[in-house]
Amino acid sequence: MSEHQHFRIAVIPGDGIGQEVIQEGQRVLEHLAQASNGKFSFQFDSFPWGSEYYAKHGRMMAEDGLEQLKDYDAIYFGAVGWKNVPDHVSLWGLRLAICQGFDQWANIRPVRFLPGVESKLRHPNVEELDWILIRENSEGEYSGFGGRNFTGRGKGKEVAVQSSVFTEEGCERIIRFAFETARTRKRKKVTSVTKSNAQQYGMVLWDEVFARVSQEYPDVETEQWLVDAMAARFVLKPETLEVVVGSNLIADILSDLGSALAGSLGLAASANLNPDRRYPSMFEPVHGSAPDIAGAGIANPIGTIASGALMLEHLGLHEEAALLNRAIEETTGQGKLTPDVGGTSRTTEVTDAIIANLSNKAASLK
Repeated sequence: MSEHQHFRIAVIPGDGIGQEVIQEGQRVLEHLAQASNGKFSFQFDSFPWGSEYYAKHGRMMAEDGLEQLKDYDAIYFGAVGWKNVPDHVSLWGLRLAICQGFDQWANIRPVRFLPGVESKLRHPNVEELDWILIRENSEGEYSGFGGRNFTGRGKGKEVAVQSSVFTEEGCERIIRFAFETARTRKRKKVTSVTKSNAQQYGMVLWDEVFARVSQEYPDVETEQWLVDAMAARFVLKPETLEVVVGSNLIADILSDLGSALAGSLGLAASANLNPDRRYPSMFEPVHGSAPDIAGAGIANPIGTIASGALMLEHLGLHEEAALLNRAIEETTGQGKLTPDVGGTSRTTEVTDAIIANLSNKAASLK
């Protein structure tokens, strides 16, 4: 038997349904570890950061939070946001603080059309649709540069300046990451998305870097689209998509569109990667804290559990990641669905079904 691997995972449930779905993700990962016949194990350490923490301490996370997290193998994140904290405060105070502090510059968001889930697309071969969004995650429109001034001039006179920052280094590393990802897929294709006709400096730099880097990958098909046309293409010609790379804001919006077309944001997984592995990477569902259903026990755990599969992949547990993704597909195909995708199952029931489907494959894990 190969040497035992022990992984230390920092868990940040956060707010709302984040607290509910993250425990379901942990249940699945613990089951996989127990079924591995000693191949690997997890140590989960939970951190109580989020909006409740803010109410008590005036900040979203501990002052030395990054120091506390830096030696973990990965971070498992639930959701952030609640009515007692302005959204920009909660986001910048926790999730973005971790992403930028740990230089998690590559955000991966697969778009998967699961069996048994009604797609919002009228497409003859929905089951064949499968693309991945790669989002620049460290600069661009979410750089945090700018400010608000001139309040002293009186009511209605304030001016806000928000600057997008595009660096050649930042553009090149995410574009190169997209090409390397494309080489791992059956169809080797990268689509770059910008709005460079209107954003004539930063996004033109992006376009120029894309053109230069693409010359190093003659085996990969390339194309460049403007974001408004690409939004329409997500709906009208999704079969043309494979690897889609875009800036922080553009890929953020398009990934939500892709997940909605697949049936629900509750299905969408994501990974915030530090590919250099100097710091831990963070894995989280795309959905938010959903205050309207928090505590009702009906939140969809699939986005969180699928994010766990991305974490397994990152940790080198490729077989387990593939088994978990297949178990998710079997579960939705069996009609075990939460209300957001037209089902009647509760959060825990969907997780139970995923674990049951994994148990049926337990022998292959040993």
